[in-house]
Amino acid sequence: MSGARRPVTASGSVPSPCVSVCVIDQRTGLCAGCLRTLDEIASWSVCDDDGKRAVLAAIAERRGRSAAGGDGRG
Repeated sequence: MSGARRPVTASGSVPSPCVSVCVIDQRTGLCAGCLRTLDEIASWSVCDDDGKRAVLAAIAERRGRSAAGGDGRG
């Protein structure tokens, strides 16, 4: 992915998907930068690695739907 920002590293082995573009889209409820919900953003620091990987999988699905012409919401 050329031009993509490197994920912000947090404590733990799963890096945060945050790209420092923190704007919540009121229509979708997703962050414009990382495609997480507010709940996912708020709970990231207390999630175990399995929970973080589940959020990353949800983001990948949202990106796929968004690329296919959807709004990214699940």
